Amino acid sequence: MMQNKTRQEGRTVQMNIITKNPKTLLNKGSGFLSDYSHSLNPYTGCSFGCSYCYVRQMPVSLFRGQEWGTWVDIKNGASDILRKELRRSKAKGKVTIFMSSSTDPYQPIEYQAKVTRSLLEVMVEDPPDFLLVQTRSPLVRRDIDILQQLGNKVRVSMTVETDLDEVRKHFSPYAPPIQARLRTLQDLAHANIPTQAAIAPLLPSSSDFARKLKPLVNRVCVDDYFMGDGSGGKRTRNLNISSLYKQLDLEAWYHPEAYRMVYDRFVSEFQENQVYVSQAGFAP
Repeated sequence: MMQNKTRQEGRTVQMNIITKNPKTLLNKGSGFLSDYSHSLNPYTGCSFGCSYCYVRQMPVSLFRGQEWGTWVDIKNGASDILRKELRRSKAKGKVTIFMSSSTDPYQPIEYQAKVTRSLLEVMVEDPPDFLLVQTRSPLVRRDIDILQQLGNKVRVSMTVETDLDEVRKHFSPYAPPIQARLRTLQDLAHANIPTQAAIAPLLPSSSDFARKLKPLVNRVCVDDYFMGDGSGGKRTRNLNISSLYKQLDLEAWYHPEAYRMVYDRFVSEFQENQVYVSQAGFAP
């Protein structure tokens, strides 16, 4: 095990980093990701450690014995494994990949490990039919050169849960600042890389949120805990996230109907066919 200290939001966070040798990488798409043939996670664990992350309630976290957000496993030899699996999968039919479902492919360890970049290089050599890159990290800008080579076979989905960084700090203090994500969307747009903003999970935001995103993207997905945590909101309830909303006097935002107000705000700025809800917004 390697101890790695990362600087996040003015704090030094002690991370437990392990290199593992996986036998497989591509997992069959199912449940919320049933629109995809496969999901792909370059890492296990995630140092962003967002308080609301549904993975906290999944076996990969529950049986680890370590706090979610304090450990990451690097998948050694990932590119060689993907090269073989991708070739076999494409021989059987259409291959669509969601990267990633239970980690952020551009969390801080990616600066050094470059597992995600190595996987993208494999997919440039032998492209899947479609790849969605789900992240909240500005580091994705580093790989613009590779993403451009995938053309319309890729979409970068940038999580922007709110336009209020003070809100973000309460719910995900170790995740990248909102303004940095907005600048990243702008850079991706200038590079002609297909993108979307994922308001997922929807956090309290201002009435100007849609207006701020309008110059940056032409596609938006609005999702919340109740639709998007894979259990109808049960996993999120088990995390007691509602207590944080109560503490901040924002209880009205923790409700299955809260997304409608945000959806309506976005539809007033965007065309209706540019604003998606939950699973439909993440589909290929």
